[in-house]
Amino acid sequence: MWFMTSYLLLLQWILFQSKCLGETFLSQSFWEDAAIMDYITEDIYFEVLYPEKLRYTYRLRKARDFGAPFIRQLKGVRLVLADPLECCSLPHNALELEGAVALVARGDCSFVSKAVKAEEAGALAIIVMDNNIENDELYIEMVDDNTDREPRIPAAFLLGKSGFIIAKTLIEAQQESAIINIPVNLTSVPIHKHNQPPWVIW
Repeated sequence: MWFMTSYLLLLQWILFQSKCLGETFLSQSFWEDAAIMDYITEDIYFEVLYPEKLRYTYRLRKARDFGAPFIRQLKGVRLVLADPLECCSLPHNALELEGAVALVARGDCSFVSKAVKAEEAGALAIIVMDNNIENDELYIEMVDDNTDREPRIPAAFLLGKSGFIIAKTLIEAQQESAIINIPVNLTSVPIHKHNQPPWVIW
């Protein structure tokens, strides 16, 4: 039942975002919300260990001015979809998120609000995927919302296409979580050997 509900929610989210994407991209608020930037040295990576179909290394853009730094590596930690995906209120699956990394969708509330709710659910970190499911190259710089709230968990941004494929794969396989390592050190690894997903633009 949980997987069917999640699948329906995911489909509704995809349809809604596809309908609104054009006007959102052109609106002034889109650009005020966060800045789009190219590669920066502070970007971090995580790797999926399971399921095998998702076994790639994914690049993340750390939140600019909120959340804790990614200092301690989380090995073999669960990556769990928040329900609802936007994570603007305490997730219905808070029990599953406890001790895991929350994967949430951009939209409906600030990045800080999402981090606060994920932290309240017991998540160790939060990854926010873009709500543009076709986005395979533009990284958003997540910024504070000036509400004086200070989430104490790390937060980072993931490309929409990668987030969508991860979410879709887990739901179709009826798996509650993926197993990941975050962050992974690729400092001495040439970029062409990063094992990035084939759908990502290099």
